[in-house]
Amino acid sequence: MTGDAGEEKKSTARSGHYVGKLMVLIGAIVLVPILSLPFFPGDREYLSAFLIPGGLSVLAGGFIWWLRSKPDGADRMDTVGRNSLTVVFAWCYGFVLGALPLVLGHQLTFVQALFEAVSGFTTTGLSTMDVSVTPHVFLFHRGFMQFCGGLGFVMVMLLFVRGRSGRELFSAEGHPDQLSPNIGRTARIIASIYIGFTAVGTILYCICGMNFFDSLIHSMCALSTGGFSNRVDSIGAYNSLPIEGVTIGLMLIGTTNFAILWFLVRGKFAQVFKTSEVRLMLALTIIATPLIAVGLAQGLVRTFPEGLRVALFNVASAISTTGYSTVSYANWPPYALGVMIILMFIGGGVGSTAGGLKLSRCVILLKILKEQIHSQIAPGARIPKPTYRDAFGPVTIDERMKTSILGFFTVYTLIFVVGTLGVAVTAGCDLTSAMFEFASSLGTVGLSIGITGPATGGPQLIVEMIGMGLGRLEIFVVLVGARSGYTWMRDTMRLWNGPMRARLAAQKTAAK
Repeated sequence: MTGDAGEEKKSTARSGHYVGKLMVLIGAIVLVPILSLPFFPGDREYLSAFLIPGGLSVLAGGFIWWLRSKPDGADRMDTVGRNSLTVVFAWCYGFVLGALPLVLGHQLTFVQALFEAVSGFTTTGLSTMDVSVTPHVFLFHRGFMQFCGGLGFVMVMLLFVRGRSGRELFSAEGHPDQLSPNIGRTARIIASIYIGFTAVGTILYCICGMNFFDSLIHSMCALSTGGFSNRVDSIGAYNSLPIEGVTIGLMLIGTTNFAILWFLVRGKFAQVFKTSEVRLMLALTIIATPLIAVGLAQGLVRTFPEGLRVALFNVASAISTTGYSTVSYANWPPYALGVMIILMFIGGGVGSTAGGLKLSRCVILLKILKEQIHSQIAPGARIPKPTYRDAFGPVTIDERMKTSILGFFTVYTLIFVVGTLGVAVTAGCDLTSAMFEFASSLGTVGLSIGITGPATGGPQLIVEMIGMGLGRLEIFVVLVGARSGYTWMRDTMRLWNGPMRARLAAQKTAAK
């Protein structure tokens, strides 16, 4: 075997090893809703809908994991492209597997079920299900998909299994901050914070009057900034100020970078409020809330204080990319919808469960704009390099960072424009509605102006699914993974076609 062929074999073994682990993990996630069946005996008829896809995935993944147990040194064959391909495969596999129980349980068509799974795992919250008639086990399945999607498949995998490539996979999935030199300990810290806040949220919801099942689902979905609800009217169905207050708190915690949350739970509040993205989030909330409240007070609500209450909740839902709502957006004034679109476009914190362009990128873009304006006004002046502050302190914005941020902003905006036109064509709606809906999809928000639901057609759902997938996996991960997949398939074909062609040539020579 040649050196290149040997390296390719080792690299393929490493990929298969982690693919097997992820298949086992995703299969286990699909099996978890079965634990709710003793509490809802009427749903036991749906046992096979979860047992078949989840069990087969665990068995197939375990076999691949065992088959591809790699020799020492195989981890050194890692590449950014191969990591991205592994992450993209895991998420696409998760989407399909998460959809199967909904199909096997005769709840949705395949396209609708796939949309629901994509919306769940990407923590978006747009839905095609009529939750008023959905069995409890499927409501739990939706909520648990969002809970796991908030952490990410690689993050959950690192809680149970170790590997020297874990660090690269962790970064490829979109987790920029490592809270400990040991990647496994980082995963455990983040999971502890996440589970702890979920437990606190569940208790607070119960105190505020929700039943335990609704409390658990809403806590999981608020903290994951997902937004799936067990009620048709979302949080608005409860008409409770305390419940809205708990939800706002969970949504803002969920949209905050895990590194910042680590300082928050350790009581380092001054360090938390010094960070640039927290300051921008608070500033946007303070500015947007009264702007929307004024518009709502002009006919949609009775008083300005009531308008403030509605505006604050929905602003927090938009900027955190959660998607919970307390009112319908059908009659909102256009400028208020415009503010909401901007907030959904910006999104939450990098390294959080939120989607969108991300607050830290917006801070950097503003710093770059300020620098450019300064250089135009005073061409000869010496301008210091701009900085922003993350959880660990000041960071200088160098040329490489500028190029990266501007490139991402350009691609994100282009996708937003194309996706908006796609929704407008497939839904047959006006441009404002299409912008609102695709901003919600690409930002993994989940708010809807009313054109996404059980009656939505397949083409529109596909456009929105593409937006949700690109938004959750940060666009470039998908592009790099797709390119790596193409390269891998091409090289694999060459690897196996070479010996085959040689054998055919030898057979022809022998025949002569």
